[in-house]
Amino acid sequence: MRYSGTVVAMSESATPAAPFIICENLVKVHKVAGLEVVALQGLDLVVNAREVLGVVGSSGSGKSTLLSILGGLDHPTAGKAIVNGRDLLKMSDAAMTLYRRSQVGFVWQQGGRNLVPYLDAQENVELPMLLEGRSRRFASRRAQELLELVGLGDRRRHRMTSMSGGEQQRVAIAIALANSAPLLLADEPTGELDSLTALSIFQALRDIRDRLGVTVVIVSHDREIAKQVDRVIGIQDGKVATETSAASGHETRAMLDSAGRLQIPKALREQFGVTTRVVLEATPEGVLMRAVADTASPTPDL
Repeated sequence: MRYSGTVVAMSESATPAAPFIICENLVKVHKVAGLEVVALQGLDLVVNAREVLGVVGSSGSGKSTLLSILGGLDHPTAGKAIVNGRDLLKMSDAAMTLYRRSQVGFVWQQGGRNLVPYLDAQENVELPMLLEGRSRRFASRRAQELLELVGLGDRRRHRMTSMSGGEQQRVAIAIALANSAPLLLADEPTGELDSLTALSIFQALRDIRDRLGVTVVIVSHDREIAKQVDRVIGIQDGKVATETSAASGHETRAMLDSAGRLQIPKALREQFGVTTRVVLEATPEGVLMRAVADTASPTPDL
């Protein structure tokens, strides 16, 4: 996208990989103290299989709500949310419980939310498998493999109190993968870690994608996450507003929803005098958007 007094949208062609997540016109309305709060307002999103996706946005933008819906912790209000061929909008409570147990692994900002402090790392990773009825032999072998994968093979018999924050978060990642979930959701997984340790956690998540073929979605406030993932989407007012990816040279691009609506960043609206009306014009480069004087008063609905 190029800006030189006007806003220009360039047309491009690409061949997408197989989608693992499809959200179309996704809506979520929360009821708070008798009032309805719209958290997602027609969000559109496609995430490819084996992709590491970052989701950023300010507080209240809807990114945590999106994660809760993809993880089966909350039901969508309307629209479409399909994960690995499963339509989350049509699921019963029982089906949603099974979905959470078999299809999704969670990693939280507070590593202790995933961990049992009086168990060692090996026992923590074994626990979800034993609860699912797996044999102790199977659980032991897989726990060792996962701890090796996250770089903690030599620390597997250490309890959480003797581990650093970064090590605890690695154990939490191994726990999230214990039951072979194809989707890993991470909510601010590096929020309580120093920058160097955070980089090691991002590397661990990429290694897991490469080794196990999982799809990873990471919610973060840190826009520098773009350097650590395949693609970053920015959510604003409950919709996908921007996208940044290595394929585009880490250029931030505005996103149109399924109805052709575009969220123009506030800084650009102010820079070019865009208020409520623009003129669209076809040019050899693409679509030209030009601000016009906003002198007319809107006509009220009758």
